Amino acid sequence: MSFDIKKVCKFEHNMGEKEKQYRLYAGITLLVISIFTASIALLLIGMVLISTGYSGWCPAYSGLGKNTLDDGAGSEEDNA
Repeated sequence: MSFDIKKVCKFEHNMGEKEKQYRLYAGITLLVISIFTASIALLLIGMVLISTGYSGWCPAYSGLGKNTLDDGAGSEEDNA
């Protein structure tokens, strides 16, 4: 498995809406827990989860070539 640094630095949205929400909720939860436990590790992990959830871009996904972004095809057609 090769690692391409150019892929990691290329900013492309690679996360779907559900995953963004999960990351935001998990990050906020970890931030709140870190306030009460005074844990720097939880604070850093929470900040990373919030930043990737907010931006919609995960550098690890870019490096691995993974993409969970929904195409959006059929989502509105199924609801109608």
